[in-house]
Amino acid sequence: MRHFPLFLLLTLLNASVLADIASTKHNLSASGTGNIKASGEQEICIFCHTPHNSSPMTPLWNRASSGSVYTPYNSTTIFSSPGQPTGASMLCLSCHDGTIALGSVLSRSSDITMDNGVTTMPSGPTLIGTDLTDDHPISFDYTPGLASQRGELVNPDTLTGPVKVDKNSQMQCTSCHDPHNDTNGKFLVIKNTASALCQTCHVKNFWNETSHKTSNATWNGSSPDPWPNSDVTTVSGNACENCHKPHNAGSSQRILNYAIEENNCIPCHNGNVANFNIESEFSKFANHPITDTSNVHDPAESVAISSRHVECVDCHNPHAANSSNPLNGVRGINQGGSEVSSINRSEELCYRCHGDSSNKPSARTARQIEQTNVRLEFDTANPSYHPVAGVGKNPNVPSLIPPLSTSSTISCLDCHNNDSGPGAGGSGPNGPHGSIYEPILERQNLTQDPTTESPSAYALCYKCHDRNSILGNESFSKHSIHIQGGRRPMYNLKTPCNVCHDPHGISASQGNSLNNSKMINFDINVVSPNQSGRLYFESTGTFSGKCYLRCHNKDHNPKTY
Repeated sequence: MRHFPLFLLLTLLNASVLADIASTKHNLSASGTGNIKASGEQEICIFCHTPHNSSPMTPLWNRASSGSVYTPYNSTTIFSSPGQPTGASMLCLSCHDGTIALGSVLSRSSDITMDNGVTTMPSGPTLIGTDLTDDHPISFDYTPGLASQRGELVNPDTLTGPVKVDKNSQMQCTSCHDPHNDTNGKFLVIKNTASALCQTCHVKNFWNETSHKTSNATWNGSSPDPWPNSDVTTVSGNACENCHKPHNAGSSQRILNYAIEENNCIPCHNGNVANFNIESEFSKFANHPITDTSNVHDPAESVAISSRHVECVDCHNPHAANSSNPLNGVRGINQGGSEVSSINRSEELCYRCHGDSSNKPSARTARQIEQTNVRLEFDTANPSYHPVAGVGKNPNVPSLIPPLSTSSTISCLDCHNNDSGPGAGGSGPNGPHGSIYEPILERQNLTQDPTTESPSAYALCYKCHDRNSILGNESFSKHSIHIQGGRRPMYNLKTPCNVCHDPHGISASQGNSLNNSKMINFDINVVSPNQSGRLYFESTGTFSGKCYLRCHNKDHNPKTY
Protein backbone atom coordinates (compact mmCIF):
# COMPACT_ATOMS: atom_id res chain seq x y z
CA MET A 1 0.00 0.00 0.00
CA ARG A 2 2.96 2.35 0.52
CA HIS A 3 3.46 2.67 -3.24
CA PHE A 4 -0.24 2.91 -4.02
CA PRO A 5 -0.22 6.77 -4.22
CA LEU A 6 2.69 6.61 -6.62
CA PHE A 7 0.77 4.17 -8.79
CA LEU A 8 -2.24 6.50 -8.89
CA LEU A 9 -0.09 9.47 -9.74
CA LEU A 10 1.50 7.58 -12.60
CA THR A 11 -1.95 7.27 -14.11
CA LEU A 12 -2.28 11.04 -13.88
CA LEU A 13 1.19 12.06 -14.97
CA ASN A 14 2.92 11.18 -18.18
CA ALA A 15 5.61 8.63 -17.43
CA SER A 16 8.20 10.72 -19.26
CA VAL A 17 7.38 13.70 -17.00
CA LEU A 18 8.06 11.54 -13.96
CA ALA A 19 11.32 10.41 -15.49
CA ASP A 20 12.25 14.04 -16.12
CA ILE A 21 11.55 14.96 -12.50
CA ALA A 22 13.51 12.00 -11.18
CA SER A 23 16.74 13.39 -12.62
CA THR A 24 16.23 16.93 -11.31
CA LYS A 25 16.61 18.73 -8.01
CA HIS A 26 12.83 18.63 -7.67
CA ASN A 27 13.20 14.94 -6.88
CA LEU A 28 13.32 15.33 -3.12
CA SER A 29 13.09 11.59 -2.49
CA ALA A 30 16.05 9.59 -1.24
CA SER A 31 16.90 8.82 -4.88
CA GLY A 32 17.29 12.50 -5.68
CA THR A 33 20.52 13.77 -7.21
CA GLY A 34 20.49 17.16 -5.50
CA ASN A 35 21.85 18.21 -2.12
CA ILE A 36 18.35 18.54 -0.68
CA LYS A 37 16.61 15.16 -0.38
CA ALA A 38 14.82 12.84 2.03
CA SER A 39 16.59 10.38 4.27
CA GLY A 40 14.50 7.37 3.30
CA GLU A 41 11.35 8.44 1.43
CA GLN A 42 11.22 6.76 -1.99
CA GLU A 43 8.16 8.40 -3.49
CA ILE A 44 8.94 11.29 -5.81
CA CYS A 45 5.66 13.06 -6.51
CA ILE A 46 4.47 13.04 -2.92
CA PHE A 47 6.40 16.17 -2.06
CA CYS A 48 3.99 18.16 -4.25
CA HIS A 49 1.01 15.98 -5.18
CA THR A 50 -1.39 13.47 -3.64
CA PRO A 51 -4.49 11.77 -5.03
CA HIS A 52 -6.28 11.97 -1.67
CA ASN A 53 -6.61 14.57 1.05
CA SER A 54 -5.11 17.24 -1.18
CA SER A 55 -5.51 20.96 -0.63
CA PRO A 56 -8.20 22.80 -2.62
CA MET A 57 -5.48 24.07 -4.92
CA THR A 58 -4.92 22.23 -8.17
CA PRO A 59 -3.25 20.03 -9.24
CA LEU A 60 -3.93 17.71 -6.26
CA TRP A 61 -1.63 19.81 -4.14
CA ASN A 62 -0.06 18.08 -1.17
CA ARG A 63 1.17 21.07 0.78
CA ALA A 64 -0.47 23.65 2.97
CA SER A 65 -0.23 27.39 2.43
CA SER A 66 2.15 29.03 4.86
CA GLY A 67 -0.22 31.91 5.50
CA SER A 68 2.74 34.24 5.16
CA VAL A 69 2.27 37.86 4.22
CA TYR A 70 4.58 38.64 1.32
CA THR A 71 6.13 41.95 0.38
CA PRO A 72 5.53 42.19 -3.38
CA TYR A 73 7.86 43.72 -5.90
CA ASN A 74 7.41 47.44 -6.44
CA SER A 75 9.27 50.21 -8.21
CA THR A 76 8.81 53.76 -9.42
CA THR A 77 8.63 52.52 -13.01
CA ILE A 78 6.15 49.68 -12.61
CA PHE A 79 2.70 50.03 -14.17
CA SER A 80 1.18 46.82 -12.81
CA SER A 81 0.13 46.17 -9.21
CA PRO A 82 1.54 42.90 -7.87
CA GLY A 83 -0.30 41.83 -4.74
CA GLN A 84 -0.11 38.72 -2.61
CA PRO A 85 0.98 35.67 -4.61
CA THR A 86 -1.79 33.64 -6.21
CA GLY A 87 -2.19 30.49 -8.26
CA ALA A 88 0.87 28.46 -9.14
CA SER A 89 3.18 31.00 -7.50
CA MET A 90 1.65 30.15 -4.13
CA LEU A 91 2.46 26.50 -4.77
CA CYS A 92 6.09 27.26 -5.61
CA LEU A 93 6.48 29.48 -2.57
CA SER A 94 5.21 26.75 -0.24
CA CYS A 95 8.76 25.41 -0.50
CA HIS A 96 10.76 28.38 -1.75
CA ASP A 97 9.67 30.95 0.84
CA GLY A 98 11.43 28.89 3.53
CA THR A 99 8.57 29.02 6.06
CA ILE A 100 7.26 25.43 5.83
CA ALA A 101 9.28 22.25 6.28
CA LEU A 102 10.10 20.61 2.97
CA GLY A 103 8.82 17.28 4.32
CA SER A 104 5.52 18.71 5.54
CA VAL A 105 2.86 17.21 3.27
CA LEU A 106 -0.90 16.87 3.76
CA SER A 107 -0.98 13.14 3.06
CA ARG A 108 1.29 12.25 5.95
CA SER A 109 0.60 12.66 9.63
CA SER A 110 4.23 13.54 10.30
CA ASP A 111 6.88 15.33 8.31
CA ILE A 112 9.08 13.40 5.94
CA THR A 113 12.61 13.46 7.38
CA MET A 114 15.13 15.19 5.16
CA ASP A 115 18.79 14.29 4.89
CA ASN A 116 21.57 16.18 6.74
CA GLY A 117 19.15 17.77 9.21
CA VAL A 118 17.51 19.97 6.55
CA THR A 119 14.01 21.14 7.41
CA THR A 120 13.04 24.28 5.47
CA MET A 121 14.67 25.50 2.27
CA PRO A 122 18.27 26.30 3.21
CA SER A 123 19.98 29.57 2.41
CA GLY A 124 21.07 29.94 -1.16
CA PRO A 125 19.78 30.99 -4.56
CA THR A 126 16.67 28.78 -4.27
CA LEU A 127 15.45 30.46 -1.08
CA ILE A 128 13.14 33.25 -2.23
CA GLY A 129 11.77 34.19 1.21
CA THR A 130 8.69 36.28 1.85
CA ASP A 131 10.32 39.51 0.67
CA LEU A 132 9.68 39.50 -3.06
CA THR A 133 10.94 43.04 -3.68
CA ASP A 134 14.19 41.68 -5.13
CA ASP A 135 12.49 39.21 -7.48
CA HIS A 136 10.80 39.51 -10.84
CA PRO A 137 7.17 40.50 -10.14
CA ILE A 138 4.56 37.73 -10.09
CA SER A 139 0.80 37.40 -9.69
CA PHE A 140 -0.07 40.58 -11.54
CA ASP A 141 -2.55 41.01 -14.36
CA TYR A 142 -0.56 40.87 -17.58
CA THR A 143 -3.11 42.17 -20.06
CA PRO A 144 -3.03 43.83 -23.48
CA GLY A 145 -3.98 47.05 -21.70
CA LEU A 146 -0.93 46.83 -19.46
CA ALA A 147 1.33 46.15 -22.45
CA SER A 148 -0.09 49.17 -24.26
CA GLN A 149 0.20 51.43 -21.22
CA ARG A 150 3.66 50.33 -20.19
CA GLY A 151 5.24 50.07 -23.62
CA GLU A 152 8.22 47.82 -24.35
CA LEU A 153 6.08 44.77 -23.43
CA VAL A 154 4.72 42.11 -25.76
CA ASN A 155 0.94 41.84 -26.03
CA PRO A 156 0.23 38.73 -23.90
CA ASP A 157 -2.39 37.59 -26.43
CA THR A 158 0.52 36.78 -28.74
CA LEU A 159 2.21 34.47 -26.21
CA THR A 160 1.36 31.14 -27.77
CA GLY A 161 4.58 29.28 -26.86
CA PRO A 162 5.92 27.90 -23.57
CA VAL A 163 5.88 31.36 -21.95
CA LYS A 164 2.33 32.22 -21.05
CA VAL A 165 0.06 33.72 -18.43
CA ASP A 166 -2.29 31.57 -16.35
CA LYS A 167 -6.03 31.13 -16.87
CA ASN A 168 -6.64 34.37 -14.94
CA SER A 169 -4.28 36.31 -17.24
CA GLN A 170 -1.69 36.63 -14.49
CA MET A 171 2.05 36.31 -14.74
CA GLN A 172 3.18 33.50 -12.42
CA CYS A 173 6.35 31.60 -11.57
CA THR A 174 5.20 28.98 -14.09
CA SER A 175 5.24 31.56 -16.88
CA CYS A 176 9.01 31.15 -16.87
CA HIS A 177 9.57 27.87 -14.98
CA ASP A 178 8.34 24.34 -15.65
CA PRO A 179 8.73 22.49 -12.33
CA HIS A 180 8.64 19.10 -14.08
CA ASN A 181 11.35 19.73 -16.67
CA ASP A 182 14.89 20.97 -16.15
CA THR A 183 16.08 20.44 -19.71
CA ASN A 184 16.81 24.15 -20.11
CA GLY A 185 18.39 24.62 -16.68
CA LYS A 186 16.82 26.35 -13.67
CA PHE A 187 13.54 24.69 -14.75
CA LEU A 188 13.13 27.38 -17.41
CA VAL A 189 10.48 26.84 -20.05
CA ILE A 190 12.98 27.85 -22.75
CA LYS A 191 16.73 28.43 -22.70
CA ASN A 192 17.67 31.94 -21.67
CA THR A 193 20.86 32.16 -23.71
CA ALA A 194 21.15 35.74 -24.99
CA SER A 195 18.12 36.44 -22.75
CA ALA A 196 15.72 34.73 -25.14
CA LEU A 197 13.32 34.10 -22.25
CA CYS A 198 13.42 37.72 -21.09
CA GLN A 199 12.85 38.99 -24.61
CA THR A 200 9.77 36.84 -25.03
CA CYS A 201 7.93 39.51 -23.03
CA HIS A 202 10.30 42.47 -22.95
CA VAL A 203 10.94 44.36 -26.20
CA LYS A 204 13.19 47.24 -25.18
CA ASN A 205 13.53 50.17 -27.56
CA PHE A 206 16.91 50.25 -29.34
CA TRP A 207 17.81 46.80 -27.94
CA ASN A 208 18.85 45.40 -31.32
CA GLU A 209 21.35 48.27 -31.65
CA THR A 210 23.03 47.94 -28.28
CA SER A 211 26.39 46.33 -27.54
CA HIS A 212 24.75 44.45 -24.68
CA LYS A 213 22.96 42.41 -27.34
CA THR A 214 25.58 42.30 -30.08
CA SER A 215 29.03 42.30 -28.46
CA ASN A 216 30.99 39.05 -28.38
CA ALA A 217 33.50 40.45 -25.87
CA THR A 218 34.66 37.97 -23.24
CA TRP A 219 36.06 38.29 -19.73
CA ASN A 220 39.87 38.33 -19.45
CA GLY A 221 39.79 36.43 -16.16
CA SER A 222 40.86 39.30 -13.88
CA SER A 223 38.80 39.75 -10.72
CA PRO A 224 35.98 40.49 -10.21
CA ASP A 225 33.95 38.01 -12.27
CA PRO A 226 31.41 40.09 -14.25
CA TRP A 227 29.04 37.11 -14.56
CA PRO A 228 29.19 35.22 -11.24
CA ASN A 229 25.73 33.72 -11.75
CA SER A 230 26.24 32.59 -15.34
CA ASP A 231 28.18 30.00 -17.31
CA VAL A 232 27.86 32.06 -20.50
CA THR A 233 31.11 33.73 -21.51
CA THR A 234 30.16 36.67 -23.76
CA VAL A 235 28.36 39.99 -23.34
CA SER A 236 25.77 39.08 -25.97
CA GLY A 237 25.26 35.67 -24.40
CA ASN A 238 24.46 37.19 -21.02
CA ALA A 239 22.45 40.06 -22.53
CA CYS A 240 19.92 41.22 -19.89
CA GLU A 241 21.79 39.34 -17.16
CA ASN A 242 24.85 41.51 -17.65
CA CYS A 243 22.95 43.87 -15.34
CA HIS A 244 19.81 42.13 -14.08
CA LYS A 245 19.20 39.18 -11.77
CA PRO A 246 15.62 37.82 -11.82
CA HIS A 247 15.74 36.40 -8.27
CA ASN A 248 17.47 37.60 -5.10
CA ALA A 249 18.75 40.65 -6.93
CA GLY A 250 21.06 43.15 -5.30
CA SER A 251 18.63 45.97 -6.02
CA SER A 252 15.02 45.96 -4.87
CA GLN A 253 14.01 48.12 -7.82
CA ARG A 254 14.51 46.96 -11.39
CA ILE A 255 16.14 43.74 -10.08
CA LEU A 256 19.72 44.84 -10.80
CA ASN A 257 22.74 42.78 -9.82
CA TYR A 258 23.91 45.42 -7.37
CA ALA A 259 22.20 48.12 -5.33
CA ILE A 260 24.92 50.72 -6.03
CA GLU A 261 24.16 51.89 -9.55
CA GLU A 262 27.65 52.10 -11.02
CA ASN A 263 28.57 48.65 -9.69
CA ASN A 264 26.32 47.20 -12.36
CA CYS A 265 28.50 48.83 -15.03
CA ILE A 266 32.01 48.62 -13.60
CA PRO A 267 32.49 44.80 -13.67
CA CYS A 268 32.59 44.99 -17.49
CA HIS A 269 33.73 48.57 -17.99
CA ASN A 270 36.89 48.26 -15.88
CA GLY A 271 38.87 46.99 -18.84
CA ASN A 272 38.27 43.32 -18.07
CA VAL A 273 35.54 42.89 -20.69
CA ALA A 274 35.04 46.17 -22.55
CA ASN A 275 37.96 47.67 -24.46
CA PHE A 276 38.47 50.62 -22.11
CA ASN A 277 38.88 50.95 -18.37
CA ILE A 278 36.23 53.57 -17.66
CA GLU A 279 36.42 52.93 -13.90
CA SER A 280 39.94 54.39 -13.72
CA GLU A 281 38.79 57.59 -15.42
CA PHE A 282 36.63 58.44 -12.42
CA SER A 283 39.68 58.47 -10.15
CA LYS A 284 41.19 61.43 -12.01
CA PHE A 285 41.42 64.84 -10.35
CA ALA A 286 38.42 66.18 -12.27
CA ASN A 287 35.57 63.76 -12.87
CA HIS A 288 31.86 63.22 -13.03
CA PRO A 289 31.41 62.19 -9.36
CA ILE A 290 29.45 58.94 -9.74
CA THR A 291 30.52 57.71 -6.30
CA ASP A 292 29.31 60.80 -4.42
CA THR A 293 25.69 59.64 -4.35
CA SER A 294 23.95 56.28 -4.29
CA ASN A 295 20.34 55.23 -4.88
CA VAL A 296 19.41 58.76 -5.93
CA HIS A 297 19.01 58.23 -9.67
CA ASP A 298 15.53 57.19 -10.71
CA PRO A 299 14.47 56.52 -14.32
CA ALA A 300 11.15 58.14 -13.49
CA GLU A 301 12.74 61.41 -12.34
CA SER A 302 12.37 64.64 -14.25
CA VAL A 303 14.68 65.02 -17.22
CA ALA A 304 15.99 68.23 -15.63
CA ILE A 305 17.79 66.94 -12.54
CA SER A 306 16.53 68.52 -9.32
CA SER A 307 18.27 66.37 -6.71
CA ARG A 308 21.85 66.71 -7.87
CA HIS A 309 23.62 63.47 -8.68
CA VAL A 310 25.30 61.73 -11.58
CA GLU A 311 25.35 58.03 -12.36
CA CYS A 312 26.41 56.09 -15.45
CA VAL A 313 22.77 55.67 -16.47
CA ASP A 314 22.15 59.43 -16.33
CA CYS A 315 24.28 59.70 -19.47
CA HIS A 316 24.05 56.22 -20.99
CA ASN A 317 21.05 54.05 -21.83
CA PRO A 318 22.23 50.46 -21.25
CA HIS A 319 19.44 49.15 -23.51
CA ALA A 320 20.60 51.35 -26.38
CA ALA A 321 24.26 52.40 -26.06
CA ASN A 322 26.79 51.01 -28.53
CA SER A 323 30.39 51.65 -29.49
CA SER A 324 29.49 53.95 -32.38
CA ASN A 325 26.93 55.91 -30.37
CA PRO A 326 27.34 55.58 -26.59
CA LEU A 327 24.65 58.24 -26.08
CA ASN A 328 22.03 56.41 -28.14
CA GLY A 329 18.52 56.51 -26.72
CA VAL A 330 19.30 58.92 -23.85
CA ARG A 331 16.76 61.48 -22.64
CA GLY A 332 17.65 65.15 -22.69
CA ILE A 333 16.54 68.77 -23.00
CA ASN A 334 16.75 70.63 -26.29
CA GLN A 335 17.91 74.19 -26.82
CA GLY A 336 14.36 75.47 -26.39
CA GLY A 337 14.11 73.89 -22.93
CA SER A 338 11.75 71.06 -23.93
CA GLU A 339 12.28 67.43 -22.94
CA VAL A 340 13.30 64.97 -25.65
CA SER A 341 13.03 61.20 -25.25
CA SER A 342 16.13 60.55 -27.34
CA ILE A 343 18.77 63.24 -27.84
CA ASN A 344 19.99 64.35 -31.25
CA ARG A 345 22.92 66.46 -30.02
CA SER A 346 25.28 65.87 -27.12
CA GLU A 347 24.57 69.22 -25.44
CA GLU A 348 20.95 68.12 -25.00
CA LEU A 349 22.25 65.55 -22.53
CA CYS A 350 24.50 68.07 -20.74
CA TYR A 351 21.52 70.39 -20.27
CA ARG A 352 19.92 67.81 -17.95
CA CYS A 353 22.28 68.84 -15.14
CA HIS A 354 24.03 71.94 -16.41
CA GLY A 355 20.98 73.73 -17.77
CA ASP A 356 17.70 74.28 -15.98
CA SER A 357 18.37 71.97 -13.03
CA SER A 358 18.32 73.47 -9.56
CA ASN A 359 21.03 73.60 -6.89
CA LYS A 360 23.89 74.07 -9.34
CA PRO A 361 27.16 75.24 -7.82
CA SER A 362 28.34 78.79 -8.42
CA ALA A 363 30.44 79.59 -11.48
CA ARG A 364 34.15 78.73 -11.28
CA THR A 365 35.06 82.26 -12.35
CA ALA A 366 33.49 85.28 -10.65
CA ARG A 367 32.11 87.06 -13.71
CA GLN A 368 30.73 90.55 -14.21
CA ILE A 369 27.66 88.74 -15.54
CA GLU A 370 27.15 85.44 -13.75
CA GLN A 371 25.19 82.63 -15.39
CA THR A 372 25.35 78.92 -14.58
CA ASN A 373 22.67 77.74 -17.01
CA VAL A 374 24.70 76.63 -20.01
CA ARG A 375 21.57 76.25 -22.12
CA LEU A 376 21.06 80.00 -21.80
CA GLU A 377 24.75 80.68 -22.40
CA PHE A 378 24.69 78.83 -25.75
CA ASP A 379 21.45 80.40 -26.98
CA THR A 380 21.92 81.68 -30.53
CA ALA A 381 19.99 84.84 -29.62
CA ASN A 382 22.85 85.83 -27.32
CA PRO A 383 25.26 88.67 -28.12
CA SER A 384 28.06 86.07 -28.31
CA TYR A 385 28.61 82.39 -27.56
CA HIS A 386 30.76 79.45 -28.52
CA PRO A 387 28.98 77.85 -31.52
CA VAL A 388 27.50 74.79 -29.81
CA ALA A 389 23.78 75.28 -30.42
CA GLY A 390 24.37 77.00 -33.75
CA VAL A 391 26.83 78.94 -35.90
CA GLY A 392 28.54 81.81 -34.07
CA LYS A 393 27.78 85.53 -34.38
CA ASN A 394 31.26 86.81 -35.30
CA PRO A 395 31.96 86.61 -39.08
CA ASN A 396 35.61 87.56 -38.57
CA VAL A 397 37.69 85.05 -36.60
CA PRO A 398 41.09 84.88 -38.36
CA SER A 399 42.57 82.62 -35.68
CA LEU A 400 40.37 79.60 -36.45
CA ILE A 401 42.37 76.52 -37.43
CA PRO A 402 41.00 74.77 -40.57
CA PRO A 403 38.78 72.94 -41.15
CA LEU A 404 37.05 75.15 -38.57
CA SER A 405 35.45 78.28 -39.96
CA THR A 406 32.89 80.82 -38.86
CA SER A 407 30.26 78.46 -40.30
CA SER A 408 31.31 75.60 -38.00
CA THR A 409 29.63 74.31 -34.88
CA ILE A 410 31.30 72.43 -32.06
CA SER A 411 30.22 70.11 -29.27
CA CYS A 412 30.55 70.26 -25.49
CA LEU A 413 32.82 67.23 -25.93
CA ASP A 414 35.29 69.28 -27.96
CA CYS A 415 36.30 70.99 -24.72
CA HIS A 416 35.08 68.71 -21.94
CA ASN A 417 36.61 65.30 -22.48
CA ASN A 418 39.28 62.84 -21.44
CA ASP A 419 42.79 64.32 -21.31
CA SER A 420 44.14 61.00 -22.61
CA GLY A 421 41.39 60.33 -25.13
CA PRO A 422 41.50 60.49 -28.93
CA GLY A 423 40.68 64.22 -29.01
CA ALA A 424 43.85 64.89 -27.03
CA GLY A 425 45.88 62.53 -29.19
CA GLY A 426 45.75 59.67 -26.68
CA SER A 427 44.47 56.11 -26.76
CA GLY A 428 42.09 56.33 -23.81
CA PRO A 429 38.29 56.30 -23.92
CA ASN A 430 36.32 59.16 -25.34
CA GLY A 431 33.95 61.13 -23.13
CA PRO A 432 33.89 63.39 -20.07
CA HIS A 433 34.29 60.67 -17.45
CA GLY A 434 37.40 62.23 -15.99
CA SER A 435 40.44 64.39 -16.73
CA ILE A 436 43.51 65.70 -14.96
CA TYR A 437 42.30 69.21 -15.89
CA GLU A 438 39.34 70.91 -14.24
CA PRO A 439 36.52 71.12 -15.13
CA ILE A 440 36.97 67.82 -17.03
CA LEU A 441 38.82 69.58 -19.84
CA GLU A 442 40.43 67.70 -22.70
CA ARG A 443 43.46 69.99 -22.54
CA GLN A 444 44.94 72.44 -20.08
CA ASN A 445 43.53 75.94 -19.82
CA LEU A 446 45.07 77.90 -16.94
CA THR A 447 42.95 80.67 -15.47
CA GLN A 448 45.05 81.95 -12.59
CA ASP A 449 46.23 85.53 -13.10
CA PRO A 450 49.06 86.04 -13.87
CA THR A 451 50.08 83.04 -15.98
CA THR A 452 53.14 82.72 -18.19
CA GLU A 453 51.95 82.09 -21.72
CA SER A 454 52.96 78.85 -23.45
CA PRO A 455 51.42 76.35 -25.87
CA SER A 456 50.56 74.12 -22.91
CA ALA A 457 49.19 76.86 -20.63
CA TYR A 458 46.30 77.55 -22.99
CA ALA A 459 46.34 74.27 -24.91
CA LEU A 460 42.54 74.06 -24.94
CA CYS A 461 42.14 77.48 -26.59
CA TYR A 462 44.98 76.77 -28.98
CA LYS A 463 43.25 73.57 -30.09
CA CYS A 464 40.93 75.70 -32.25
CA HIS A 465 42.58 79.14 -32.26
CA ASP A 466 45.98 79.39 -33.92
CA ARG A 467 48.55 80.54 -31.40
CA ASN A 468 50.55 82.45 -34.00
CA SER A 469 47.46 84.34 -35.08
CA ILE A 470 46.55 85.25 -31.51
CA LEU A 471 50.06 86.37 -30.56
CA GLY A 472 50.38 88.06 -33.94
CA ASN A 473 47.48 90.35 -32.95
CA GLU A 474 45.47 89.53 -36.07
CA SER A 475 42.11 90.06 -34.35
CA PHE A 476 43.07 92.27 -31.39
CA SER A 477 46.07 94.60 -31.56
CA LYS A 478 46.95 94.11 -27.90
CA HIS A 479 46.56 90.33 -27.61
CA SER A 480 50.29 89.70 -27.34
CA ILE A 481 50.88 92.32 -24.65
CA HIS A 482 47.96 91.11 -22.59
CA ILE A 483 48.85 87.42 -22.85
CA GLN A 484 52.66 87.47 -22.97
CA GLY A 485 53.41 90.84 -21.39
CA GLY A 486 55.52 93.62 -22.86
CA ARG A 487 59.19 94.45 -22.57
CA ARG A 488 58.61 97.21 -20.03
CA PRO A 489 57.60 96.17 -16.47
CA MET A 490 54.44 98.26 -16.64
CA TYR A 491 53.19 96.00 -19.45
CA ASN A 492 54.19 92.71 -17.83
CA LEU A 493 50.53 91.59 -17.68
CA LYS A 494 50.52 87.88 -18.62
CA THR A 495 46.75 87.72 -18.42
CA PRO A 496 44.93 84.41 -19.13
CA CYS A 497 42.31 84.25 -21.89
CA ASN A 498 39.74 83.49 -19.19
CA VAL A 499 40.06 86.93 -17.58
CA CYS A 500 38.36 88.66 -20.51
CA HIS A 501 36.50 85.86 -22.30
CA ASP A 502 33.63 83.79 -20.90
CA PRO A 503 34.08 80.45 -22.72
CA HIS A 504 30.40 79.50 -22.93
CA GLY A 505 28.67 82.76 -23.78
CA ILE A 506 26.56 85.58 -22.37
CA SER A 507 22.80 85.24 -22.03
CA ALA A 508 20.75 87.76 -24.02
CA SER A 509 18.72 88.44 -20.87
CA GLN A 510 21.85 89.77 -19.15
CA GLY A 511 24.22 91.09 -21.79
CA ASN A 512 24.10 93.01 -25.07
CA SER A 513 25.98 93.07 -28.35
CA LEU A 514 27.61 96.44 -27.62
CA ASN A 515 29.36 95.31 -24.44
CA ASN A 516 29.41 91.52 -24.66
CA SER A 517 30.38 90.64 -28.21
CA LYS A 518 33.38 88.35 -28.65
CA MET A 519 32.37 86.65 -25.38
CA ILE A 520 33.67 89.53 -23.29
CA ASN A 521 32.61 88.99 -19.68
CA PHE A 522 35.32 90.04 -17.24
CA ASP A 523 36.72 88.09 -14.30
CA ILE A 524 35.91 90.54 -11.50
CA ASN A 525 38.63 89.10 -9.28
CA VAL A 526 41.12 90.61 -11.73
CA VAL A 527 39.22 93.41 -13.48
CA SER A 528 37.46 96.17 -11.54
CA PRO A 529 35.72 99.49 -12.29
CA ASN A 530 37.96 102.38 -13.35
CA GLN A 531 38.30 105.65 -11.45
CA SER A 532 35.03 106.81 -12.99
CA GLY A 533 33.24 103.73 -11.70
CA ARG A 534 32.83 102.26 -15.16
CA LEU A 535 33.43 98.58 -16.02
CA TYR A 536 32.58 97.47 -19.53
CA PHE A 537 33.85 96.78 -23.02
CA GLU A 538 32.38 98.72 -25.91
CA SER A 539 32.51 97.30 -29.42
CA THR A 540 33.18 99.94 -32.08
CA GLY A 541 33.41 97.68 -35.14
CA THR A 542 35.52 94.92 -36.64
CA PHE A 543 38.65 94.32 -34.56
CA SER A 544 38.11 97.56 -32.61
CA GLY A 545 36.66 98.63 -29.29
CA LYS A 546 37.05 100.54 -26.03
CA CYS A 547 37.66 99.26 -22.51
CA TYR A 548 36.46 101.12 -19.41
CA LEU A 549 38.03 99.32 -16.44
CA ARG A 550 40.98 98.96 -14.11
CA CYS A 551 43.29 95.98 -14.50
CA HIS A 552 46.77 95.32 -13.08
CA ASN A 553 46.69 98.81 -11.53
CA LYS A 554 46.21 100.39 -14.95
CA ASP A 555 43.18 102.61 -15.48
CA HIS A 556 41.34 102.35 -18.81
CA ASN A 557 39.02 105.34 -19.20
CA PRO A 558 38.78 104.29 -21.95
CA LYS A 559 41.58 102.38 -23.66
CA THR A 560 40.86 102.35 -27.38
CA TYR A 561 41.95 99.58 -29.76
